Amino acid sequence: MDLKEMRAASAEEKRKELEALREKQFTLRMQKATGQIRDTSEIGKVRRDIARLLTVMQQAGADRS
Repeated sequence: MDLKEMRAASAEEKRKELEALREKQFTLRMQKATGQIRDTSEIGKVRRDIARLLTVMQQAGADRS
């Protein structure tokens, strides 16, 4: 999900995407711990996506005030 899609998504869609990203992050961390991961840069990409989504969610909440 890119930034435009994040901003256009409903609150429920954002929450579901955040949950999916956190599950992916957990899976990647487990793969790293067991030595199964090949592309370790994927962990950082997921972390940045989570941060982006949280920022968009916070901005959307501030816009309503």
